[in-house]
Amino acid sequence: MKTPAGARAVVSRLEALYPDADTELRHSNAYQLLVATVLSAQTSDARVNEVTPALFGRYPDARALSAAEPAEIEPLVRSTGFFRSKARALHLLARELVARHGGEVPATMEALTALPGVGRKTANVVLGHAFDEPGLPVDRHVLRVANRIGLARSDDPEVVERQIGRLVPSEAWVRLSDALILHGRRVCRPRPVCDQCGLRNLCEYDEGKGRKKAPARAGRGG
Repeated sequence: MKTPAGARAVVSRLEALYPDADTELRHSNAYQLLVATVLSAQTSDARVNEVTPALFGRYPDARALSAAEPAEIEPLVRSTGFFRSKARALHLLARELVARHGGEVPATMEALTALPGVGRKTANVVLGHAFDEPGLPVDRHVLRVANRIGLARSDDPEVVERQIGRLVPSEAWVRLSDALILHGRRVCRPRPVCDQCGLRNLCEYDEGKGRKKAPARAGRGG
């Protein structure tokens, strides 16, 4: 794994490559971001952005959404995939927001992850982008890129979150996650385009073998 100095070099390079890194989920408040993030499972942010204007137009807050039946929500989220389970999840989530928090989205990891269907990744997205709190969402892109460039060594998102968190100061977490996501979508895809990568000289991925580069061995003295 990278040393703290090596991690700082990666963060600096990513900030230069993606100076405007941000979540691509369109939202105006914490409720909208929470719903959009739940909908983003197994689909693209662009697809979510296509359906949320109509969804939020009909259900502008958690109270309105909690009063709807899942069957009423389904047509509005159909194109995001798994629409029946997502409609049920949103209905249950909205009911719990009303019951536990008066319809407001809570601003702590503990309270967010206590809500049905909200894991650490979703909670970190909401904390970082709706409440300006340190949050380090680890999705499949962050998981892949962080392992390739040496910021992490695990396939477990929570372990990767902790590993990166130890290397990078908390004030950089949100922007770093956003930049890693963009890099994973545009360049460091499952089949990466390494010749277009601005992190290439800082990366530990062996593009020819599809695995980590072996560390260089010091030569023996004469």
